[in-house]
Parts: sequence; structure tokens; C-alpha cells
Amino acid sequence: MDTIRQLYNEWQSLQPLNTDDQKRLDQKFMLEFNYNSNHIEGNTLTYGQTKLLFMFGETTGNANLRDYEEMKAHNVGLEMIKREATDKERPLSEVFIRELNRTILVENFWKNAVTPTGDATRIEVKVGVYKTRQNSVITATGEIFEYASPQETPAFMTDLVNWYNEEERKEELSPIELAALLHYRYIRIHPFEDGNGRIARLLVNYVLHRHGYPMIVIRSDKEHKDEYLRILHQCDVEVGLSSSDGAYASIEHIQQFVSYMEALLKQSLEISIKAAKGEIIEEQGDWSKKLQIKLRETKVKPVITLEERQKVVANSFYNAIKAIDTAFIPYEKYFVIIEKRIPGALKTLEEMKTHSIKGIAGLSYTAKYQIYYNKSSFSYEVSCKLNEESYSISVTADGDKLEIPSIEYSHFLSDEEISPFVEFAGKKLSKFVELNMLDINGTN
Repeated sequence: MDTIRQLYNEWQSLQPLNTDDQKRLDQKFMLEFNYNSNHIEGNTLTYGQTKLLFMFGETTGNANLRDYEEMKAHNVGLEMIKREATDKERPLSEVFIRELNRTILVENFWKNAVTPTGDATRIEVKVGVYKTRQNSVITATGEIFEYASPQETPAFMTDLVNWYNEEERKEELSPIELAALLHYRYIRIHPFEDGNGRIARLLVNYVLHRHGYPMIVIRSDKEHKDEYLRILHQCDVEVGLSSSDGAYASIEHIQQFVSYMEALLKQSLEISIKAAKGEIIEEQGDWSKKLQIKLRETKVKPVITLEERQKVVANSFYNAIKAIDTAFIPYEKYFVIIEKRIPGALKTLEEMKTHSIKGIAGLSYTAKYQIYYNKSSFSYEVSCKLNEESYSISVTADGDKLEIPSIEYSHFLSDEEISPFVEFAGKKLSKFVELNMLDINGTN
């Protein structure tokens, strides 16, 4: 603690920071905290995607849309705790914590879960509402560790908020001790169906910001995440496994977690002091993040590989052509000439299965079929456009067009999805033959 006090005093002596130094420090923390806190909970956005989202509003790659929404909402939550912490006359409240949960989770949603008997199920997560089901976690040893019950939660949360406000007033605990104990007690209650870990880490920074300290980041890479969870588990053993043990844990029983948090605060103070002095605040590995970001800035849309495009041609496109071709084969003997033009320099339709894609942008393939019947002709085309983010398949016959305009590269058309193309082309051919026969017979 002596080192932290010295660093804190130095940090305070450098206030206020000039605009540029404050901006680069705020930006670094904002990106690091939002990325890591969400990544710990399974958010799939990369660091580069996170920066593009906040700096340029870009959404790229294969991440779930909800991951983007929650990342943006988490940043709103960060701004909320900073604003709330600045108002020293306003105590911490359950209303604010529930609003924080409502904000970071965006809206009600369904998620996979397991029943107490081990069966898979689906539950609706209602944002900003205390849990109505027992929640638990499987520990590293395979045991089921249960948090506070839904019946206990309201009273535990009321006591937690009252305890925090009283403890802050007494000033017996240092800000980092107070933050660590608030985090630990809160996480043992686990009051919501989802978002508890993120809120625990937001509350830590609420305490630090409220007391003039720079905020901290718990990193999400495997080494740091494992350490974070391991220390919390060791504290569980020390504190006791009953829900009331956790909800009313003492500072003496979580000293390992306090030491862990102090180390993070020391690191944050050192980086912040460097920023205040105008020094470089990059850390080991930042070059990799910067390189990823710079490369993404030059092309913010996902690059679909040649292999992915080849698979689309060899599967969806080929199968659509083959399905129509196969459906028409029984009737070819009735037509005088059938001209089939396969895309490119290919000689047979089967060659499309191994055809090598040469480029990656804006490619288009079309198979053209011309059928001659009683001096009249009928033509149809099957086309495939390989766009940057998706591909499309269409069939054009007798001036009309049927199209699936946007298909993800990870999805190949099923027989059921191809069936409408066969039906469309078949009806057009049937109508052509019917009209042509009527003309020959001189009827109307």
C-alpha cells in the first residue's frame, strides 16, 4: 500500500493533465476496459473490431450482432459509472445497479441454460431485474458452486448497498480494498441472470474513479483470466461456501484478491503517470493490436478468401445448375438443339467442382442454356455473383428472374432452397412449349 500511496500522490500532483495527454489516456483505457471486460464473458469481438466500433462506428467480421450491441452498451455503462461517481453527494443505490444491468444487456433475450437435473433448456434473461432462478457455476474441479438464491437476493443487495455507503463514510478501508470487497460480495450474490461479472468490474472502477484514482483493467487473455478466477475461487474457500458467507465476507478473508487488485492499480497508476508526463504509454503486445487495427482500417469489410468462394461455386452454384439440368434431361429428346454454355473455359459442368477461382472481388459466373423447339427458342441462365460480404444466386428465364440476393459464404444452398429455382425454370419451359404448340396448330 505504501507504493500505491506514493504513486497516487504523484498522480495527484500532475493534475490536471493537458488535453492531448488526457485524451490518449482516456482512449487507451476505454478500449482496453471495454474489450477485456466483455471478452472475459465470451464476447467474440477482437481488439481491432472493438477499436473500429468506437473510433469509426464500423462493424466487421463474423461476430454476432449482439456482441456489437453489448460492446457499445458496455461503453455507455462505463460513462454512467464515471458520471455517477463524480457526484459525491449521491450514494450508491440498487436503482443505479439495476439500471446498469439494463443498459449493458440492451434488451431481454433468450440463452441456453441447464436445469438443476442437468437437462438443457432455454431461459429468458430479463434486463434490470433480479434473478428468478438459481444461478451457479461449474468450478475447475467439476463441482457446482451456487450463488445466492433468488429469495435471498433482494435482502442481500439492500445490505450490500447500505454496507458500501456506510463503509465509504467511515473511511477505514482504502479505496482499492473497498473496491475489491464490493466486487467480491457482489459476485457472490450474483443478483442478475446475466451481466454480473461486467457489473462487478464496473463497480470496482466506480469506487476508484469516485476517489480520484485511475481505473483498472482485468485482462481477458487466458493467463490473466485464469489467475483472476483462481484467486476468486481461493477466496471462496477462505470465506466459506454458503451464500451468506459470501454476501457478508470480511476484508481479512479476501486478502489474496486485494493483493491482486492492488497490483492492477499500481500498474494503472504507473501508466497514468507516464501519460501525464507526456511519455509513451504503449505496453508489451500493443504493436500487435496496432498492426491489426491499421490493416483493418485499410479495408474495413471482411475479406472472403478464394477457398470460401471456390466452395460456393463447387456447391451452391453447381448444385443449382445441376438440379435444373437433371430435371430437364428427360425432355431433351423433344428439342432440336440444346446449347449449353458453361462458365469460363470449362468443358463440362463437373469441372466446376474443381475450378480454381482467380480473384476475390466482384466475380460473376453465368451458365447459359438455349433450347430450340419448332423454330422457336427458349433460354435460361443460372448466375452466381461473389460479392465481398455475401454471394447471390439467380435464375433468369423468359425475361423473368428469381433470386436469392444475399447468402452468407458459410451457408450452401440445400435441396429445399434450390427447389424453387427448378420449379421456376420448369414452369417457364412448360409455358414456352405450350404456347409454341398452340401457334403451330393454328389455335388461339
